[in-house]
Amino acid sequence: MQIFTKKTLLVTSLSLALVTGCASSTNTQKGAGIGAAVGALVGKGTGDNDKSRYVWGAALGAIAGTAIGSYMDKQEQEFEQELADTNVSVVREGDQLKLIMPGNFTFDTGSASISSAFYPVLDDVALILKKYDKTKLSIEGHTDSVGNSQFNQQLSENRANSVAGYLEQKSVESQRLRTLGMGETDPIASNDTEATRQQNRRVELNIIPVSDS
Repeated sequence: MQIFTKKTLLVTSLSLALVTGCASSTNTQKGAGIGAAVGALVGKGTGDNDKSRYVWGAALGAIAGTAIGSYMDKQEQEFEQELADTNVSVVREGDQLKLIMPGNFTFDTGSASISSAFYPVLDDVALILKKYDKTKLSIEGHTDSVGNSQFNQQLSENRANSVAGYLEQKSVESQRLRTLGMGETDPIASNDTEATRQQNRRVELNIIPVSDS
């Protein structure tokens, strides 16, 4: 069996999306099993940001207030090292981290099923999240403004749920997860060109430390 690096898988996935607009890779048995589990979550979005498939629960671990900065520094370094050969951006905002996952290779156009080529990246994300478990995770789905706004809202919510479902399958505790569908309401670029619309089609994973104070 030929072995691919994460970078190769992502480049391959992006190329296929640009040429055909649909996935054509063959899943391994493991990948297919995970895809089925995640796929079962698709369609459970409600179109209401306050009624998510995933809502933060109790029993979250806490960090001493004075140790939060160091805790998040170490986590940021590990994400940057592990995701250096991918198109996922790691952004620091105070004591919080944000992983920005471009939707053009994470999902096929109009779909909430995660591309199998993105599994290795999410696997690495899950490993680090499990190691640094004194955080809660807000997963936000975003779309561009093309098409019906109600459809975009539903799609963004379903995509957030799919990422959360995959992380849960990788043993990230569900009570740490919250999902939000932002639809087309929070663009990071204009929607005037295809290049800028691609920036708006994304999933953001916000990693928030839980303080004991």
